[in-house]
Amino acid sequence: MTIPRMPYGWRKSSYSSSQTNCVEIGRASDGAAVRDTKDRSAGYFTTTAAQWSAFIDAVKSGRF
Repeated sequence: MTIPRMPYGWRKSSYSSSQTNCVEIGRASDGAAVRDTKDRSAGYFTTTAAQWSAFIDAVKSGRF
């Protein structure tokens, strides 16, 4: 059994500057992790690389 590594390299958009009501993205074993900057201790959710890529493509194409 492989134990997944904790997310690392958390960052938020440069457009957020000093705002604290944003989301942060971290690297996860096979994709990305997402958490709320207002309450980092509340946890995070993870997504596979394929799911994250599909989400980013949808955002860039204006589907949201």
